[in-house]
Amino acid sequence: MSPWRMTRWERGNPPPGADADSGPAAPAATGGEPERRHEALVSVRLGPSAPGSHLVEYLRHEPCAVDAWWIAADVDAVVRLSADSMTVLHRAVADLRRRAGVQVVTAHHILRALDLTSSHGDAPMMATPAA
Repeated sequence: MSPWRMTRWERGNPPPGADADSGPAAPAATGGEPERRHEALVSVRLGPSAPGSHLVEYLRHEPCAVDAWWIAADVDAVVRLSADSMTVLHRAVADLRRRAGVQVVTAHHILRALDLTSSHGDAPMMATPAA
């Protein structure tokens, strides 16, 4: 089936009423390398017909949704999505628009984490107070 027409269980969740443990096992990472995940931070604004409870309920059942936060800004929430492929990640962003009833304001693809450890040891860098 085309990735643009995937259902939620084809992206990761089993169909309703199916046993979650009966599906095929996920492929193990080869060579000891961690599995590459594609992630995005998506800023959303609630639509006039989409209450916040509808967004929360949608995200609880969305297999790509990892984290979400209500924020005080020009947008209502930020959602962190994670998927095995860019195609599935794009589909999850599009589904936020279509199925959750929200306006996607921006979507930022996460490239890599920043290393916040100090180069002088394990302690994080701290600002020294001015004299």
